[in-house]
Amino acid sequence: MTSPVWHPFTQHALAGAMVPIARTEGAHLVTEDGRRILDAISSWWVITHGHRHPAIMAAIRQASESLDQIIFAGFTHAPAEALARRLVAVAPEGLNRVFYSDSGSTSVEVALKMALGFWRNTGEARSRIVVMAASYHGDTIGTMSVGERGVFNAAYAPLLFEVETVPFPAAGKEEATLAALEAACAQAPAAFIVEPLVLGAGGMLMYGPELLKAMHAICARHGVLFIADEVMTGWGRTGTRFACDQAGIVPDILCLSKGLTGGALPLAVTLCREEIFAAHYSNDRTKTFFHSSSYTANPIACAAGLANLQVWESEPVMARIAALCALQEELIAPFRDDRRFETVRRCGTIAALDLKARDAGYLAGIGPRLYDFFLARDLLIRPLGSTLYLMPPYCVTRAELEGAYGAIRAAADALA
Repeated sequence: MTSPVWHPFTQHALAGAMVPIARTEGAHLVTEDGRRILDAISSWWVITHGHRHPAIMAAIRQASESLDQIIFAGFTHAPAEALARRLVAVAPEGLNRVFYSDSGSTSVEVALKMALGFWRNTGEARSRIVVMAASYHGDTIGTMSVGERGVFNAAYAPLLFEVETVPFPAAGKEEATLAALEAACAQAPAAFIVEPLVLGAGGMLMYGPELLKAMHAICARHGVLFIADEVMTGWGRTGTRFACDQAGIVPDILCLSKGLTGGALPLAVTLCREEIFAAHYSNDRTKTFFHSSSYTANPIACAAGLANLQVWESEPVMARIAALCALQEELIAPFRDDRRFETVRRCGTIAALDLKARDAGYLAGIGPRLYDFFLARDLLIRPLGSTLYLMPPYCVTRAELEGAYGAIRAAADALA
C-alpha cells in the first residue's frame, strides 16, 4: 500500500522509497533492517549532543508523568518559568523577556510581529523590514517574505510583503553590504533581520564577526531594531554558544529553536529587550501582543530545554565543540588544494565546500545524485545543489567524520 504521508521538500514523483528508521543512537540513524546511517547534518541541524541524550530523555519521561499541554494564556508552569530564567542568564545580556513558540519559523514570525508592534505602540510609522540576500528564515508567509525569493516561494508571491534587500557580504564586497545597509537604515525601517555568521539554506554562506558587529552598529546608530535569527547558528554551531557572542553584540530580538532542546522536541523562543515588552505593556488592551499557538510553552518540551541547559553546565560541551571545530578544519583543509572543489570554508563546527559542476543550482540534478551516492554509503549528507556541507552532532568521532570526507572525495571521483 502506498503511504499517505506527504514529506517535506520532497518531489514524490522523483523520490525513491522513504528510509524507515527504527531508532536513533548518538550520531546515527538505525534503519529497520539494521543499517547505521551517520547523521552528518544533525537531522536538519537540530541534534546537538547526539540523538537520545540520556539526560534529556530522562527529563522528558519525568515531565510526562505529571504534565501535558497547558493553556499558556492565564496559566504557567514550572518548566517554562525555570527555562525562561535560565535562558535569560545565558543569552546576551539585556535580553530579559522570553516568548515561547514551537518552531524556528514561528520564532521569527514572533520577532517580526514584536518589531512592528513596538513601533506601532510607540507611535512611529515604521513598517519596512530590511533583509540580506540569500537568507532563509522559514516557510511561513512572514518568514518567506524576509527570505530569498525564488522557486521555493514563487507560487506564494501574492501573499508575500515587500522588503528592502542588502547584498550578501561576499569576500571583497563587504563595504557594498555596509553601504547598502546604511542607506536602507537611513530611511527609518522597523528592523533588520539577519542570520549571524552563516546563511544556512542559502548555501552555507559565511562572513566574519567583525562584519556582524559593523551591521549591528549601523542599526543602532539609526535606531533600527536588530533581529538575530540564531535558529540554526545557536547552541554552539559556530563555535560559541551563540554566533552573536563572537561579535560581542546584543541584538534587540533573538530567535532560538532547533538545538534549544538538544533537538529532541520542537520548541522555540524569541527573546527581546525590555523596551520591546514595555511597548506592549499598557492599560490599553489594543496594545496587547496578539500571538499564540496551541502548543505555546509545551511543558514536556520545556523540560527537555531545561535538561539541555543542564547538559551544557554539567558536561564539557564547549570542549567537545572546540575539538570538533579543530577536527573539521583539519579534515577540510586538504580540499582547498583540490581543483574539483571551490569556496572551501568553515565556521565553527560547520564545514562546507562547493563541487565544481555545470549544473550547480539547488534544483539541478547533481543534488539528488550526490544524496543517493552518500545514502548508499550509509551517510546522511543532503547537498544544497552542488554545495556539500557537514554539520554533525558534537558526539561524532574522528573515524566517522573521516569516513564522510572520504565519501565526498569518492563522489567527486565518480562524477568525474
